Amino acid sequence: MTELDSVQDTGDDRSGILRPLWTYTVPGLATGLVFACLSFTPSLLPRPPLFQALVAGVDLALGYGIGVIGAWVWRAFADRTPRTPRPRAWWLLSVAALVLIPVSVVLGVRWQTEAHKLAATDPDNPTWMVLVLPVAVLLAIVLVALGRGIRWVYRTFTGFLARMMGARAAKALGVVVLAGGSVLLVSGVLWDAALASFDGAFSVSNQQTPGRIDQPTGPLRSGSEESLGDWDTRGREGRVFVGSGPTADEIADLTGEPALEPIRAYSGLESAEDAEERADLAVDDLERAGGFDRESLLVVTTTGTGWVEPSAAMSFEYLTGGDSAMVSMQYSYLPSWLSFMVDSERAREAGRQLFDTVYERWLGMPVGERPKLYVFGESLGSFGAETAFSGEHDMATRTSGALFVGPPNFNPLYRSFIDERDSASPEIRPVYREGRVVRFSNHGETEVAPLGAEWREHRVVYLQHASDPVVWWSPDLILRRPDWLAEPRGDDVPDSMRWMPLVTFWQMSADLALSFSTAPGHGHNYTGEHAAAWAAILQPEGWSKERVEELRDLVLVERGFAPAR
Repeated sequence: MTELDSVQDTGDDRSGILRPLWTYTVPGLATGLVFACLSFTPSLLPRPPLFQALVAGVDLALGYGIGVIGAWVWRAFADRTPRTPRPRAWWLLSVAALVLIPVSVVLGVRWQTEAHKLAATDPDNPTWMVLVLPVAVLLAIVLVALGRGIRWVYRTFTGFLARMMGARAAKALGVVVLAGGSVLLVSGVLWDAALASFDGAFSVSNQQTPGRIDQPTGPLRSGSEESLGDWDTRGREGRVFVGSGPTADEIADLTGEPALEPIRAYSGLESAEDAEERADLAVDDLERAGGFDRESLLVVTTTGTGWVEPSAAMSFEYLTGGDSAMVSMQYSYLPSWLSFMVDSERAREAGRQLFDTVYERWLGMPVGERPKLYVFGESLGSFGAETAFSGEHDMATRTSGALFVGPPNFNPLYRSFIDERDSASPEIRPVYREGRVVRFSNHGETEVAPLGAEWREHRVVYLQHASDPVVWWSPDLILRRPDWLAEPRGDDVPDSMRWMPLVTFWQMSADLALSFSTAPGHGHNYTGEHAAAWAAILQPEGWSKERVEELRDLVLVERGFAPAR
């Protein structure tokens, strides 16, 4: 966001940084105005007014920078110097702003109301929209000033070099230093330092344990006195995982049948030195607790912090009557979005290492005594869980089934299934090879399309919402309209949403920050829907649709949401 087109900028740096701070160009402001107005257009999820203001401010500054650079490039090709804008240009820009801004805000309120309705959230008071414009303008001023500050540092540095060499050589060296610094940042020297800093900051919360969670007293949970490794090393989310979940009595109350106490095994980042040792520890503890003697065994790849989705775990245990065991391990202190940015290799390594360790022990058992082996991953966890397999056949051969929920668009296997889907099937609900193994569900159904087609015993389900930005965000949105916006929309995607080059990408990028702000069943909130998805995979006897709905309601209440209607 440098101002290459300033009417004050003659190439003489003696004016310093302060003089041009409050001067702006017509091309930059015009482009910024367009970008700011487009920020009010519909996207996947509703936005609070203050968040809309932040988005509009960033878009205004981004558009300003693009307009300035575009004008500079045009002048370079035209081989002419900057000209002072005519008063008419400023007058036209002012009239355009007075018309476009109110229209954009009014339409934005209308579109946000529609988005709130689709996402099952309460709309904000429209009067809060009066804060959008001043906050957006203030943020844009700060961002443009930051860009000018970077330009000033560059010019000061090249000016210093010009005293010792030619002006062209000084500018070239300045570019090299700037590019070299960027490469250094990306290549690892500064990046590793930043990662260590992030780890240190988030590791503090990893030491905390919610007040409702107590150390397990029975031998069927990691962290108990009988388990391998200490309770304190399991990490915050690991302690929540092994310290919670339904008891045998609670399962029996719902099913009306005798139930077993489920087994949960887990190792944290501090439980062992590396991923291989953590996987060995988790599986050793699983074996100690008798996990390989249960009817069903679930391997879970966590999200970045080590979180295991509670409603997925609960649903699996209820549907198996407690005759189940789960094993998982932590691979990062960082939230999923940050974990993927800085250390996605950890998720890949953890998913593959844990499954391979379990599978090796499982293969060593007599064929008739092996438990049914299942795999689960949600969000970034689905990315890690997928890496243990090479494709559909590998999943069906080495597991009894798998559930992947809210898969990020960059998941390799997920994208291959989508891209190679059967002709005429939509992207939001594709059919892959007639649904013989892999199927896709939008809202967690016990019967997953294509209905009537053969579905083999070993089943894989991808649960994805049409309104989940984690599923649909991709850099391809910059220049290419996705199929899911060209085909008939999902039932919770606004009809008014349209693809626009670059704009849709930035709108979807903003949606990522709000992905879990919706009610269950929309956005990235899949709470409760795991019950039906697991029922479709496990095919438990005696579980009617009504009973599965009862389980879903129980899970929703347990997670603090209203029962499904």
